Amino acid sequence: MPRREQSKKPRGRSHHLLEGSVIKSIFKISIPVIFANILQTLYQLIDTFWVGRLGEAAVAAVSLSFPILFFIISFATGFTMAGAILVAQYNGKGDEKGVSLSTGQTLSLVTLISLVMSTAGYFLSGPLLSLLTSDPAVLPNATSYLQISFLTVVAMFIYMVFQSSLRGVGEVKFPMIVILATVILNFFLDPLFMFGWKFIPAMGVAGVAWATFVTASLSALIGLFSLWLGTHGIKLRMGYLKLKAPWMKQLFRLGVPSSLEFSSRSFGMFAMIFVVSTLGTTVVAAYGIGARMLSFIIIPAVGFSIGTTALVGNNIGAKQYERADKILGTGMKIGFWTLLALGAVIFIFAEPINTFFVPGEDKVIALSTTFIRWMALTFGLIGMQMAIMGALKAAGKTTQAMMQAVFQAGALIIISSVLVFVLKIGEMGIWAAYPISNIVSLGLVLYFYFKRKEWLYKRIV
Repeated sequence: MPRREQSKKPRGRSHHLLEGSVIKSIFKISIPVIFANILQTLYQLIDTFWVGRLGEAAVAAVSLSFPILFFIISFATGFTMAGAILVAQYNGKGDEKGVSLSTGQTLSLVTLISLVMSTAGYFLSGPLLSLLTSDPAVLPNATSYLQISFLTVVAMFIYMVFQSSLRGVGEVKFPMIVILATVILNFFLDPLFMFGWKFIPAMGVAGVAWATFVTASLSALIGLFSLWLGTHGIKLRMGYLKLKAPWMKQLFRLGVPSSLEFSSRSFGMFAMIFVVSTLGTTVVAAYGIGARMLSFIIIPAVGFSIGTTALVGNNIGAKQYERADKILGTGMKIGFWTLLALGAVIFIFAEPINTFFVPGEDKVIALSTTFIRWMALTFGLIGMQMAIMGALKAAGKTTQAMMQAVFQAGALIIISSVLVFVLKIGEMGIWAAYPISNIVSLGLVLYFYFKRKEWLYKRIV
């Protein structure tokens, strides 16, 4: 990719990325991201709420599609992350054309990938789901839901590029507002499309997918319109959308490891389900509640990680390496203490939280309470790890970030398998594997941290 040597101050909106209090900068970027991620979770909960009104078979139909869609989204996230890294470093460098060109190239590549995935996924939905179920009460609804979801992939990926690119220039509030609007709209569209009204036919499970199609399409259009107008620091031009070989090489170099990183996490989740399922339905239920709690706790960690990525990337681009180092150190501390505090709260209130989810299921409550308390012991370490991972990505070291994710997923699977199948300690093997794997994987992350002057003090644009 050609290096653009111009260097000037970013626009006024970006000064907080390069100047002022590091703590304030981290919170200014991270809090809206955390709130946006909470809204995304709320979006899924709303879908679950309305689908639940259609009965068990409808819930099963949607649930079967989740692993497939999760994998697809994980793959795309890697390339949007690659674009965000380039945007952040060009923005710190003060190269506005580089910022917009990075966004345009990422948008074109991700759109092309999404078109291929959308088309293939639409026609393969039936065969894929047939591998998971043959239940005639579930398969038809699951197939229609997944096919419509694949039609939504293009709009979804476009919005992901818009959101990640704006985060790269430090604009996090506008994407959050867009997500808030779609959550509100989705709350009304779900029942409207599911049950019908006047000229709108009742579509059942497919209605939920069509509601997502509408909201995702609106989000994508808002994103494209904003990028074209240049109202938030990035201004697209038609010429920026024409794919250029050097840029594609850079995006693939950064994006493929990132995609593998996110995909390894989804693979690890599926592998753990296999191990857990050998211990019976009660343990599976307890594990499911604990895993859901972990996904909620991860939200602030992801927010601080994204904030660290944006800030470190901009400061590397501006060659403010000492400030980038300070941001990393501060991000680690914030992540550690925030998640440690959340872990303490979860540890204390684990039992009433579980009772809320499964009232009257004493065995499940007892098992899940133990699981959550085991996990809570090392939540602080997760916060530290996520901050370092964010900085690695900001510096363009996505391969190292991928190595850490694969190592952690592998450690979790191996440790749990040994404890369950070799030492035969039952569900305690699952519970103990989580904190042990967090401690073990922290070693690799700290290795990257102590070598940071080899990777944190060099920009890639």
